[in-house]
Amino acid sequence: MNRDEFFSELWTDFVSIAPHAGKLAAAFEERGEHLQNDHVAFRTFDRGPSALVHLEPHILALGYRVFDEYRFEEKRLRARAYTCDGAPRIFLSELLVDEMPTWIAETIDGCLSHVTSVQMGTARALCAGRLWPALPFATYEAMSAVSEYAAWLCALGFRANHFTVSVNALKTLDGLTAVLDFVESNGYRINESGGRVKGSRDVFLEQGSTMADQVQVDFADGPHVIPSCYYEFALRHPLPDGVLYQGFVAGSADKIFESTHRQAPPTT
Repeated sequence: MNRDEFFSELWTDFVSIAPHAGKLAAAFEERGEHLQNDHVAFRTFDRGPSALVHLEPHILALGYRVFDEYRFEEKRLRARAYTCDGAPRIFLSELLVDEMPTWIAETIDGCLSHVTSVQMGTARALCAGRLWPALPFATYEAMSAVSEYAAWLCALGFRANHFTVSVNALKTLDGLTAVLDFVESNGYRINESGGRVKGSRDVFLEQGSTMADQVQVDFADGPHVIPSCYYEFALRHPLPDGVLYQGFVAGSADKIFESTHRQAPPTT
């Protein structure tokens, strides 16, 4: 598949589980905006055919190159960023399963025992969904208390975790704060962890995001509503040499991950 086909399939799957993103995209377009995607992010496990080292060749085959690497100690993650001229950046993170409690590692290994190299053998693996039987909801809840990232992956499988609007490309909204205000005015909650705006001009990147949609997912003991995916917004600033910053800021990304955390009801 080529890059256009890849991103088209990703978006179709993404809005099926994060319908608010499709509605927000339409709201931007009604203002006369032509949205550009800054980056798309994926989550995976560092195990077997799902490991980053095995998924990376699919990304490179689409014309990408490795740009940078990141480590998130508290969340037990590592990640790589990829760039390709004229295409959205890609951010791929993986959970370090051996750093999880034994029962979580064993649960993940049980899930991944159903995943084959053939299933993960093309770029479509990145939106393959859940490839294992559903877990009991109680297991999901217990896992969420330790690692929301692990629970999210076990419940939802492989898919784009978020798409990102390039604020730099917008014409009718000036700056990230104005964008987040517009998003909120359309009825969507903003991730406040670490502040509405994560990062600053000083680190050459500002980011903000919605909180994930709440969707019904089938578990072993029946359907339950859980967080799915979210929409992000990124404003990049030029480096001292005038070139626009291309990377990511680990401290900001750490808080963006929390867009899929389970939410308390809004206050009234």
